[in-house]
Amino acid sequence: MFELVTVGHFSIDFIKLPCRSITKPTLGGPPTYVSLAAKNLGTEVSVISKVGKDFPPKWSKWLRKQGVDLSGLTKVESDLTTSYVLDYSEGGERRLFLRNKAPMIAGNDIPDSFEARAVHIAPIANEVTNHVVSKIRERASVVSMDPQGFLRHFKENGEVYIQPIENLRILAQVDIYKASLAETRALAAKTDLPQAIKAVSRQGVKIVIVTRGTEGSTLYAGGKVHLIPPAKPRVVADTTGSGDVFIGAFLAEYIREKDPLWCASVGSAAASLVIEKIGPRGFGSTKEVYDRAAQVHDRII
Repeated sequence: MFELVTVGHFSIDFIKLPCRSITKPTLGGPPTYVSLAAKNLGTEVSVISKVGKDFPPKWSKWLRKQGVDLSGLTKVESDLTTSYVLDYSEGGERRLFLRNKAPMIAGNDIPDSFEARAVHIAPIANEVTNHVVSKIRERASVVSMDPQGFLRHFKENGEVYIQPIENLRILAQVDIYKASLAETRALAAKTDLPQAIKAVSRQGVKIVIVTRGTEGSTLYAGGKVHLIPPAKPRVVADTTGSGDVFIGAFLAEYIREKDPLWCASVGSAAASLVIEKIGPRGFGSTKEVYDRAAQVHDRII
């Protein structure tokens, strides 16, 4: 049995930052950031994902060296890896452009022997089928979901825009929900955040996490809403993957039966550390994460 498995595509990211004149391909996608954040806190992690012939072998080697199990990774030599251009403005606003999309993750990609304490379902380009979600629900104690990939639609030039999900019943199979403020409003078709959270929780979701960038996050758990303040980074270099790091750290603590308020504090702390460097490199030590988490926990409203 795995402790935490992330389901979704790895990504080859081209991150355009105002402070950088050269854009190089960077390893991205939820399986990267969620897994490394949780592994950094001592959790055994694995992935179910698909990549193409362009996925660099050195990245697979590096991930294994970091302790990420890749037995569920399929390389499709006839296709390309999901790839995005992430274009950041001076003010921190981000525009996303899809370059390539890897093959779908289907039900037969989930082994019949598969079991996990927690699974985080995190599509980034509509690559996860409803059958996959149902199959995972049968085999995991805790199911977490980031619905961003279900909300994304693409213009002719690949630019991403989001639209509501027509049917929210997929959330009935989910214990923990994590998404950004914009995505949650779009999914619930409600601009009022409390109403949007209520719409999500009404589907049977036990814990709702809404990330709000520099304003921290909102946590709904045990029938109550809490404001989780942001941990303060030393510098902001690249915010890519911070939401994935948040939920990776949250789940690492949650499967140890920690209080959701503490789990969210750890998520906030871990997210603040990863944005201090470009790409998936700045996860900090376990002590740094927990020290920052303690500061966040003391400020929770």
